[in-house]
Amino acid sequence: MTRKVHIKSYGCQMNVYDSSRMAGLLAEIGYRLAETPDEADLVILNTCHIREKASEKVYSDIGRLRALKEKGKAAGRDMTIAVAGCVAQAEGEEIIRRAPVVELVFGPQTYHRLPELLESVAKAKKSNRPAAIVDTEFPVEEKFNHLAKKAPAPGPSAFLTIQEGCDKFCTFCVVPYTRGGEFSRTIEEIALEARGLAARGAREITLLGQNVNAFHGLDKDRNELGLGGLIRRLAGIKGLARIRYTTSHPRDMEDDLIAAHGEIEALMPHLHLPVQSGSDRILKTMNRGHSAGDYLKLVEKIRKSRPDIALSSDFIVGFPGEREEDFEKTLELVREINYAQAYSFKYSPRPGTPAANAPGQIPEAVKADRLAALQQILNAQKQAFNQASVGKKMTVLFERHGKHKGQIVGRNPYMQAVHVVTEDAKNCLGSLKEVEILAAGPNSLKGKLTLPARAQSAA
Repeated sequence: MTRKVHIKSYGCQMNVYDSSRMAGLLAEIGYRLAETPDEADLVILNTCHIREKASEKVYSDIGRLRALKEKGKAAGRDMTIAVAGCVAQAEGEEIIRRAPVVELVFGPQTYHRLPELLESVAKAKKSNRPAAIVDTEFPVEEKFNHLAKKAPAPGPSAFLTIQEGCDKFCTFCVVPYTRGGEFSRTIEEIALEARGLAARGAREITLLGQNVNAFHGLDKDRNELGLGGLIRRLAGIKGLARIRYTTSHPRDMEDDLIAAHGEIEALMPHLHLPVQSGSDRILKTMNRGHSAGDYLKLVEKIRKSRPDIALSSDFIVGFPGEREEDFEKTLELVREINYAQAYSFKYSPRPGTPAANAPGQIPEAVKADRLAALQQILNAQKQAFNQASVGKKMTVLFERHGKHKGQIVGRNPYMQAVHVVTEDAKNCLGSLKEVEILAAGPNSLKGKLTLPARAQSAA
């Protein structure tokens, strides 16, 4: 009898990548993907610890799964519930204590051992021993070595993890504690996986890392390359038209990477470069290792290399000790940079991080007011960027069908979603087509093909 697995991914793109690799491993031992947990023999919650109340959201989902497990048990079906990812890494045995229905807890560096972990759970059940197993070790090198040739099934746009962990220890962040220190895969491993993805239909690859531009990998001759060098190597892969990367740290934007933005056609003109605050005092408290002035000079260098680059960023408002003048400096920086898009959040404590117990915690009402003020400016900048696209012609990689008949959706080089209606959708999906932008909405663009899809393909 075929077994089914349902994997729910929370949070970042790296979790999406990890989930696809888990699915690949499980396929080798007879599991097929289930669209919903209702039909699954195994449910994996691949968790993220970055967002507010991340743990509570996981426990809420476990509660719903408990009811499904009990219903299935009455019908003679035994569902196994597993918790993976960063919440699993951070809480470990606590998950089993709070939610005994969970039978397996494993961290982001141990999912390559998933088949044997499931076997251990099954053996424990058969012998009527407690089945709960927790594995939160940090053998990151072993994980990548084991999975290097097991690329996930790609769509037109695929993720590829090249680096994990972080050594920066920002005072608000749990990543160093849940993903470990910085580790880079080898150039040959990455190139092998990228070639496999391109051969199977991926036209665009997004290189992933918690601190992706800290990447320094060895090639087959033991030469070390940074992210700029890696991108230059990957740009020559047949069938690969686009390269992106995320998420970056300002301290690791090396000159070679900046130059690559102006020299490598496949490297898309969109850069996510989190700054978090415009106040030097708060940046120091955050342990970011750069000033607002450093960030502004860096943006100037990047724009000199690639004048049309679209910038996005992350902001935290209401960080412990943030005064009104600190927040005003953030608004000043936002106005000076003029972002195409950005993510902004109220500060929320992460247990175990230095900022969680720092003095000067900001009242929720103040944080809410500051966030609203910041988002008003960021949204206006985003709308202006979208509106500036109207009338332009740009290449779009179409990835999926839209909600309406004949509608297809893709992304342009600047990461904007573009909607097009065509009678030839089948010939567009997975392809790069030239589109004229007709209108701009709050979160996407509307366009039309400049030529029929088949004519563009012939050209």
